[in-house]
Amino acid sequence: MAGYKLRHLQVFWVVGTEGSMSAAARRLGVSVQTVSSQLRDLERDLGYALLRVRARGVELTPAGRAALELAEPMFQLAERVPPAVAQAAAGEGLALRVGIADSLPKLLVRQLLRPVCDEGPTRLVGLEGEFDDLLAELALHRLDIVLADRAAPPHPSLKLHSRLLGSAQVAWFAAPELARRVEGASFPQLLGQLPLLMPTTHAALRARLEDWLLRHDIRAHVVGEFEDSALLASFGQSGMGAFAAPDWSTPQLVREAGLVRLGLSAEVGESFYAISARRRIEHPALGRLVEAAAAVQAAAPG
Repeated sequence: MAGYKLRHLQVFWVVGTEGSMSAAARRLGVSVQTVSSQLRDLERDLGYALLRVRARGVELTPAGRAALELAEPMFQLAERVPPAVAQAAAGEGLALRVGIADSLPKLLVRQLLRPVCDEGPTRLVGLEGEFDDLLAELALHRLDIVLADRAAPPHPSLKLHSRLLGSAQVAWFAAPELARRVEGASFPQLLGQLPLLMPTTHAALRARLEDWLLRHDIRAHVVGEFEDSALLASFGQSGMGAFAAPDWSTPQLVREAGLVRLGLSAEVGESFYAISARRRIEHPALGRLVEAAAAVQAAAPG
């Protein structure tokens, strides 16, 4: 098996994606006979039939489907090399493809990524999604880094590295009209008198908030749950309910969003991580991301 040529595997991948040898030959700029010959060589080297020729094209065998599934990410990545090189040569900057967990506060994301783009010729490509989906994209090298509120879980086949960028205590915020309802009440007991907005259980912060409320004997009246942290903050700003956010975001939430800070849950912390695939050469923007995180941490209240 070790004797097969990568070029032959690429020809097979093109045939599998195009669905016929003639279409693959046109795409590769070679003859159909060359395609057929290289496929036979690959099948001989692997010891298994990968394709069956049909009247309207080709059909993958079970072995062929397995080979195509493994070849797909490798050659998709290879096809991105020429345009990426051309863009860099033209001075358009190196792309940084960032996966952003939907549970991560968007104010934090903005503070982390803005310096990365300002300090160097980096073109930012952001993709928001659920944590597990982003890790899968990272493992296939479709992303350079994932920003999340938790580390990647250990997995024998996924070589991922989680770097703790920082952590912050959590404070509670509410719209002014909602805050006026509990004027004079002590914190945190006043939270029991207000409707609350919470992240869904997919966020690492949810369990910590529930445990903290129970320890303070506060019966939570949850009126909304949101996967997306920006959407949660937006509903909080509208007056639907009080909500928790990292305390370092207090200046932005109070000054820009007009919210009232109700109090600090000092025992509850929210951490944020940069997760990357293990490579010998890291993306040059990752160092700037770590520096930006240190600056955010240093500027945090308290």
